[in-house]
Amino acid sequence: MFAIGTVWVLYSSGTLEQYHNVCGNQIRITLKPAGNASGAADQVMGIESRRHHRRSIRLKSYDYAQPGTYFVTVCTHRLGNLFGEVVDGKMILNVMGRIVEEEWRKTPKIRPYVKLDEYVIMPNHLHGIVMIVDDHPNVGATGPVAPTENLGRPKGPQPGSLGAIIGQFKPAVTKRINRMRDTPGQSVWQRNYYEHIIRDERSLHRIQQYVDNNPQQWHLDSYNPNRAGQDKFEDLPEGI
Repeated sequence: MFAIGTVWVLYSSGTLEQYHNVCGNQIRITLKPAGNASGAADQVMGIESRRHHRRSIRLKSYDYAQPGTYFVTVCTHRLGNLFGEVVDGKMILNVMGRIVEEEWRKTPKIRPYVKLDEYVIMPNHLHGIVMIVDDHPNVGATGPVAPTENLGRPKGPQPGSLGAIIGQFKPAVTKRINRMRDTPGQSVWQRNYYEHIIRDERSLHRIQQYVDNNPQQWHLDSYNPNRAGQDKFEDLPEGI
């Protein structure tokens, strides 16, 4: 059994464990076989979240510069609520949230080979669907990618890749926010980011719905420190 961006471990007892990384946290979902069906796993028994050790969460064999559609999540440093608040199921952006939106919307202007689909800026994270189209350049498309506070790689991201896109967006936001609040050098984002490769229209539609409904579901959001329940997005053992 396999899900993109996720590691599955199947034990001889039939227990299946799913590991994936979201915004610096490693999430483990344990699945128990249903009835006597060999190898079946359809009941979510528990979710354990712990700090993610600093290692790459990208697929090593995947070319993130090739044309494709990606679901991206970028979280604030220590999941601080920096960008506004949710009121009656609607996200109200503050000044910092508007900076995030402005820089995000600049992406296809800076990089013509990129198209943005649905996105939402929440109090402490951004969800966005990024499309790298067929006519993007092979080299020379990274733009001014700075050594960022979050990616922490000894080498820069591949030119024209998803990493290059995020590697330009995050420091641009950080620079503007720190200039505005007079906090030079202060972290705005968590290290790295989470991505999911969208393989088909069904997956794209489900993620678009999730992004659109995110403010209405804030009270259940896994990134909300005061959430009142469980986000349905956590209960998708077949992947999204």
